[in-house]
Amino acid sequence: MDDIREEVLKETEPEETTEAIAPAAPAGSISLWGYSDWEDAVKKAKILASSDLVPSGMYKGKPANCLIALDMAQRTGLSPLYVMQNLYIIQGRPSWSGQFCITAINGCGRFSPLEFVRLVDEQDNLLGYYAQATRIDDGKICEGAAVTWDTVKGEGWLDKAGSKWKTMPDLMFRYRCAAFFARTFCPDVLNGLQTADEVRDVHGYGDERTVTIRR
Repeated sequence: MDDIREEVLKETEPEETTEAIAPAAPAGSISLWGYSDWEDAVKKAKILASSDLVPSGMYKGKPANCLIALDMAQRTGLSPLYVMQNLYIIQGRPSWSGQFCITAINGCGRFSPLEFVRLVDEQDNLLGYYAQATRIDDGKICEGAAVTWDTVKGEGWLDKAGSKWKTMPDLMFRYRCAAFFARTFCPDVLNGLQTADEVRDVHGYGDERTVTIRR
């Protein structure tokens, strides 16, 4: 790859994301689905659903969705409101926001701040990105899988109706590379969920009736 030049960009957490990622709930802790927690969880879910502070469309007036958010909050050790602000429901699929993925990696305490390496050709044309970070325990540099324009076009992400790859490719590259890094080196930080952009790229962006985007 002599004709490819790398530019390393250190990623800082998005300005609107201010809460640090707390450790996941200890193994063996009581889930809200346990009998002793059920009544209290239902009460909390109803209170959250009636609040004007929770995102409309997905949680406002929907205590069942709020109950799911409470369960995810307990699993991740995050506040329920923070989970609701970063957990999208896209065509029935719960999915983390791209910025949450980056914040979760940076906040897990196992790596240096995530960096995004920009791949360009000799004419400085963007070819793609990959994410990397130094593992704190042993100093090893961990490199996630690269995402290139060939990947984007080959997977059909670019041609999806409403695709953000056409209007904000740099941001989309970073979000996707962060998800690849997380699934390779710290899959637990996402609790088995995909990111919202991954779900949209595979299943389509749809419209506001099927894909709710908080603003």
